Amino acid sequence: MKKQPSSALDDFVNNLQNQIFDEARTAYGEIGFNRWRNPLYMGAMSDADGCGCITGSCGDTMEIFLKFDKNKVLNASYRTNGCGSSTICGSFAAEMAIGKTPDELLEITGEKILQTLSVFPKEDEHCAFLAAETLQEALNDFMKKLAKSKKIRTAAA
Repeated sequence: MKKQPSSALDDFVNNLQNQIFDEARTAYGEIGFNRWRNPLYMGAMSDADGCGCITGSCGDTMEIFLKFDKNKVLNASYRTNGCGSSTICGSFAAEMAIGKTPDELLEITGEKILQTLSVFPKEDEHCAFLAAETLQEALNDFMKKLAKSKKIRTAAA
């Protein structure tokens, strides 16, 4: 089969995509750009032990799901209806949570997410704080459920 010559439209689309990628790479740095192109830990978790959902001042909503085993996060995931910056920050918040105890989760802040990225658009930094706040809400949900289950076990004893 003979390869068709590229059309002007194909060239335009390829050039536009390359321009978008170059701009995103500049804005997010290589780490953020790679995560934007290939987000990790994305999706809902049906058996989560803790879940947080927050809508930020920008209108983006983020959910973070945590699964614990032996007082450590075994698995974490997120989903967002927001922009690429929310996707990147949610992905890193979930990744940073894995293997952490509840006390260690308290140390994951918007600043820590931004430090991990090292390059991030100033106007989108609020996305890192949204991700961290949502992670803390998921931890809070887990702790409430844990306290409730301990009360039930104590009352039954």
